[in-house]
Amino acid sequence: MSEFHPFKNMDLPDLSDVQFNRDSAVIMVPVLLIMLAELLLFAEMDYLSICIHVALLLGLPLASIHFSKKEVTMAFQALMLLPLLRLVNISMPIFFDTTLYVFIFIYAPLIIPVYLVAKDQDITLSLRGFRDVNRMWLVYIFLAILVAILIAQGEYAILANSYLISDLSFISLLKISLVMVFFVGFVEELIFRFILQTRLADTFGTWPGLIIASLLFGVMHSGYGAPLEVFMTAFAGLILGYMFLRTKSISFVSLTHGFVNVFLFGVIPHLGPGLGLF
Repeated sequence: MSEFHPFKNMDLPDLSDVQFNRDSAVIMVPVLLIMLAELLLFAEMDYLSICIHVALLLGLPLASIHFSKKEVTMAFQALMLLPLLRLVNISMPIFFDTTLYVFIFIYAPLIIPVYLVAKDQDITLSLRGFRDVNRMWLVYIFLAILVAILIAQGEYAILANSYLISDLSFISLLKISLVMVFFVGFVEELIFRFILQTRLADTFGTWPGLIIASLLFGVMHSGYGAPLEVFMTAFAGLILGYMFLRTKSISFVSLTHGFVNVFLFGVIPHLGPGLGLF
């Protein structure tokens, strides 16, 4: 078995593939509407935000019928997952007193539409990152944790949020790790990096696709009500997107994303900024 080297090729993507045309303009319409809906949510205009998301969820499939070009219809399918994510998030009833378990009921149902979109677009989920577990992967797990700590520290400085686990026992850390890595991290990375960033890169070019996907990732966190958090999350999306761009490993970015949430909602609120080291 050959070793898996996620960052073996560190050459920057070729900027010559940047492209703006009629298809790009068409796809930018739902992109901007999604951003508008999230900004309205940030402004506590929930009703208007929900109306736009519902309109997008109903309108994008109908618009796909009008456009025959596959590049446009596949981008519409990818973008449709964002209003769906928001509406499921808003409408999910609370089954448990523990907020942590709510994430399971939000993200588990999304696996079905994500799978259907990926299947329809002939996107195959490679298991390379899961199969090639070797000594080099230990380095990348360490790298994922390091990047996660840095991002989580930045987000905690903005949010100063409370914890989702009562203590730092092994069981509590195991629970939050399973939820954040295999549900939140995995599903969001499938949506934003594996499907959306890929389709936007096909339309706009590698770097514009990465930037637009990162901006969408940022505004989709507007529910926190903190402007700096939107920018911080967009920056985090840029880092995760670049990591996916270089590695093509959904497991690597899902692990990193999951660890960000483990530190942000589990470890740092208990130990304090700097993990209690300074």
